[in-house]
Amino acid sequence: MSIVLVGGHDRMHSEYMGICSKRGHHVKVYTQMPARFGKAIGTPDGIVLFTSTVSHQMIHTAVKEAKRKRIPVFRCHNSSGVSLEGLLQELEAAADGVVTGK
Repeated sequence: MSIVLVGGHDRMHSEYMGICSKRGHHVKVYTQMPARFGKAIGTPDGIVLFTSTVSHQMIHTAVKEAKRKRIPVFRCHNSSGVSLEGLLQELEAAADGVVTGK
């Protein structure tokens, strides 16, 4: 499964990559907004937003692209590794068609 992770801390970049790789996912991590961010997102299976550590413009661009391409968005205020694992479980459950209690 391919995932785009938006936000988080620069120092956690490799940890985010490791958590996703351990679960068998391909991930792109954007902690800062690059040029042409909308195009850089591509067509992943899901977008994870860490809302506390990302600019409003970056959120707006990611959500706009997700709506346009019908990509599910999973948001979390906390940008820890444990939070990412929880969001990945939700994303995997949504991909399998299982409804979570959140």
